[in-house]
Amino acid sequence: MTLPGAPRSPRSSLDRGTRSPTTTPEMEMLRRRVWQQQGVVSLHLEDITDPWLRQAVQNEAVRRWGPRRQENPHGR
Repeated sequence: MTLPGAPRSPRSSLDRGTRSPTTTPEMEMLRRRVWQQQGVVSLHLEDITDPWLRQAVQNEAVRRWGPRRQENPHGR
C-alpha cells in the first residue's frame, strides 16, 4: 500500500520479472558470441550425442564446480 502522492519505487533493469525469459535462439546467439569473443564454451549436456564425450564433459564440470542441484532430489 502506498500513500497518495508518495514517490514511486525506483525501477531497475535488474528487477526480476521485468524481462521475459531468454529464448532458445537468443541463447544460441549468446553462446556463439561468448565463444568467439572470450573462448568460453557453453554446452547443454543433452545436446552432446556421444555418450563418452558427454560423460567426460560432465565429469570435468563436477570436478570444477561440484555436482548439479537437482530439482527432484529423490528423497534426499
